[in-house]
Amino acid sequence: MKQEELKALVGRAALAHVVRGELVGVGTGSTVNHFIDALAGIKGDIRGAVSSSVKSTERLQAHGIAVFDAQDVQSLPVYIDGADEIDGRGFMIKGGGAALTREKIVADLAARFVCIADDSKKVPVLGAFPLPVEVIAMAAAQVSRRFAALGGSATLRAGVLTDNGNPILDVRGLSITDPLAMETEVNQWPGVVTVGIFARHKASLCLLATAQGVQTLVF
Repeated sequence: MKQEELKALVGRAALAHVVRGELVGVGTGSTVNHFIDALAGIKGDIRGAVSSSVKSTERLQAHGIAVFDAQDVQSLPVYIDGADEIDGRGFMIKGGGAALTREKIVADLAARFVCIADDSKKVPVLGAFPLPVEVIAMAAAQVSRRFAALGGSATLRAGVLTDNGNPILDVRGLSITDPLAMETEVNQWPGVVTVGIFARHKASLCLLATAQGVQTLVF
């Protein structure tokens, strides 16, 4: 199966984890786009969605799905989103679509995080995918120097600002063996809005699309 077919497969499989009659948290990215398209088929069975990005909001609304502001919601039963990498413990790297901060905000509202991904995203150790870090612009050089001290090479993502108006650093050359410790450390650096390590908000389970079908990994 081609990668887009795998993404569509897992997007449809995620419908089984949507709680009928409730709001659903919706992430961002190409795999999530397939989930949103599938969600349109059951939109009459849900109250609506809380979205993590402008792009996802636009796609949801185009399907006639009501989108609620995260500030008006106290909790969600489930958040469904993709990952750029996921390891065997449910820790993830996210932010390839530049929505990492808002993704964490919506994930924080949810009782469960269901990751949807194709099997190319499953890795033994996080870090082969460049680690996204949303930063305040004036701190970019200093944050880059801090990563250099850890053996990483940070570069600004050209022509990209987040929905919050901030630049993204992509950090290459890291091997993230302790995701929780690194997330905690980097998030304390002045000027970091958030780092794209999802360890505090790791996946509860992952629906992994393979050529043999969808595997369910529980963490």
